[in-house]
Amino acid sequence: MAGFSTRAIHDGQEPDATTGAVNVPIYLSSTYAQEEIGKHKGWEYSRVSNPTRDALEANLASLEGGTSAHVFASGMAAISAMVTLLKTGDHVVCGENVYGGTPRLFDQIVAGYGIEFSYVDTSDPVALRAALRPNTKLVHIETPTNPLMTLTDIRQAAEICHAHNPDLDLAVDNTFMSPYFQQPIALGADLVMHSTTKYLNGHSDGLGGVLVGTKPRHKEQFAFIQKCTGGILSPFEAWLVMRGIKTLAVRMREHDRNGRAIAALLEAHPAVERVWYPGLPTHPQYALAKSQMSGFGGMIAFEMGSLERANRFLTKLTVCTLAESLGGVETLISHPATMTHAAIGQEARTRLGITDGMVRISVGIEDLADLEADLQQALNSL
Repeated sequence: MAGFSTRAIHDGQEPDATTGAVNVPIYLSSTYAQEEIGKHKGWEYSRVSNPTRDALEANLASLEGGTSAHVFASGMAAISAMVTLLKTGDHVVCGENVYGGTPRLFDQIVAGYGIEFSYVDTSDPVALRAALRPNTKLVHIETPTNPLMTLTDIRQAAEICHAHNPDLDLAVDNTFMSPYFQQPIALGADLVMHSTTKYLNGHSDGLGGVLVGTKPRHKEQFAFIQKCTGGILSPFEAWLVMRGIKTLAVRMREHDRNGRAIAALLEAHPAVERVWYPGLPTHPQYALAKSQMSGFGGMIAFEMGSLERANRFLTKLTVCTLAESLGGVETLISHPATMTHAAIGQEARTRLGITDGMVRISVGIEDLADLEADLQQALNSL
């Protein structure tokens, strides 16, 4: 098998047969001419399939080591498609500390169809094993979690799930690490999910989501959902993700280099009470991070002590941008309690340890010295 960067640039993206163009064209056609009844060139209608989207899906399946990939209009659209594997009476185990929109979807929409959800600390194998029921059909985890950077041992979780029921699907949200730094399927996962909006796109200019499957039923079900519900990725945004993936390896190396340095700076500064970053030796799961990830990435959370101190710090920044989202080339910094995790409520945030003083930073690929100077001056102002 070719190396990661070679596959990122070439898999699914052969030169155009007609023109020789090295980039896959953006096929904006909604429909395709047919030579006669029942005879066409592989495409009929772009809700069902589109050549640009097909190229991206082949590329993502290769990078994650799956057998099929299916892209959707957003990360949440991908999560919504994932739960169509379930039916009334089924049970799902979900990590207790995941992106806030995930439990909002599960509890306020999907639960209304008679599907049960349990939220547990999946980093604890005893808790995960205890949460499984005879009717558990899906276990969904994020690792590292958003924003507390807690890791789940993917290999161990897969063994627990498959010992309980060989047909039980373990789904891993791999958005924070990207396939460059973490390969859940190689560790035993059945499904991988990404918000392609983040590191895969990498330029903060398009929404998207993907499910990468490993079983024939995944391919059949998710292709059917794309066709039936129509929540698919547009050709232009599929092209943007492909454009981003070509530089994924080099970008992730820079995110990782800057992330390690910024985490060390934050940990050493007296204005910061605590730092959560798997690449710090002080992280309680540092050894696990080194064993299942090939890098630590650019996602960091840290504690400023109060909402007032966090806000004062955030308003002093000039290079780092206060905004939702993550994974772009620019450094984005956010306040989880009022942004990504506002939807889960104060009680849940308190239980999980997401305080009003917590700040999350997605370290970009700007010059490290500029990022360090910006953070230092804002911290020193406190």
